[in-house]
Amino acid sequence: MRQFLIVWALFGLLGSFSTTIFAQKTAQDTLSPTAKKQVAKDDESIKLGMKDFSDKARGSKGIRVVFYNVENLFYPENDPAKRDDDFTPKGLKRWSFYRYQLKLNNIYKTMMAVGGWEVPSVIGFCELENKQVLKDLISKTPLKKYKYGIVHEESTDRRGIDVGFIYRKNKFKYLSHEIIRPVFPFDSTLKTRDVLHITGQVLGKDTLHVFVNHWPSRWGGQAKSEPKRVYVASLVRKRIDEIYAKNPSAKIIVMGDFNDEVENKSLVEVLNAKGHKKDMGPTDMYNYMHALSKNWQLGSHKYQGHWGTLDHVVASAPLLSEKRKNKLFADPSGAHIFAARFLLEQDNKHMGYQPFRTYAGPRFIGGFSDHLPIYIDLWYKK
Repeated sequence: MRQFLIVWALFGLLGSFSTTIFAQKTAQDTLSPTAKKQVAKDDESIKLGMKDFSDKARGSKGIRVVFYNVENLFYPENDPAKRDDDFTPKGLKRWSFYRYQLKLNNIYKTMMAVGGWEVPSVIGFCELENKQVLKDLISKTPLKKYKYGIVHEESTDRRGIDVGFIYRKNKFKYLSHEIIRPVFPFDSTLKTRDVLHITGQVLGKDTLHVFVNHWPSRWGGQAKSEPKRVYVASLVRKRIDEIYAKNPSAKIIVMGDFNDEVENKSLVEVLNAKGHKKDMGPTDMYNYMHALSKNWQLGSHKYQGHWGTLDHVVASAPLLSEKRKNKLFADPSGAHIFAARFLLEQDNKHMGYQPFRTYAGPRFIGGFSDHLPIYIDLWYKK
């Protein structure tokens, strides 16, 4: 942990954070003794979220795979083909190039922190407006020195938000990609985000399939919107089965904001994402978030005072069961929610903490996202 703090101190970009932390401490000083005790308990819950964090470099032994819902990363120019008017300089959010650059810097700082002594090799994002925002992220922040490549395709989402993928070229060799574009049989007018399927070689050895997802929201209620997520899950599962048919030992990661919890139909019945390794068959998937969802004090997002795990990392059985030397396997410690303190703020309404987001309604507060990053490490057996 000491090394992680050193890395964070080296950023030299903490002016805005020191102001925020000071304001949060000042707010805490006004709390009642009972409320202060609750804050102390919440501090302990955040420590739980960081207890397994490893800041060690992976080097030639493995890679860190990250997913992050960055919450409305729009380019600050109006696109007539998209419903992006709020995120323009004259829109409701007064989304300026200054604020845009600040958000890019916040994402950069987050990725540096979640990587520890080595930036992540593979990062999936959602809530991106276009490819330009990824280009700016890897060229107009200090991430540029790590020579990331980009995979992105424009989706048909009416708001214009997409998923995207960046990778360190010296650690992940891009081979191919495809999009899975949902066309709902029960309503062909519905539009949503594409699923991005990327295939690459990890450290010049094993092939890894990565699916980056942002499934339809719960707008209108969970039950009413569930068929849309079930359908997208079925498309992903179909593609996984096709991969398994060609290679029963395929190494696959499915990650993203699924807008469903671990026990929902889309994950359990359709994607066949098991919550316990002992229940897995050779072509099943394992949902690492199942164990993490048991901690009511922490999740990847917070809604109406309750932490939840709509963000998931799901791995194929061969990644978990791999026993051969020099073959890629998933870290036994599993996936993690990166609950660094700087990504959180006081939840004054419901107590505890909540993700420190960019906007509170129409008010710009300069935070990061309404979600926390999640990650997993993949290693080569020696």
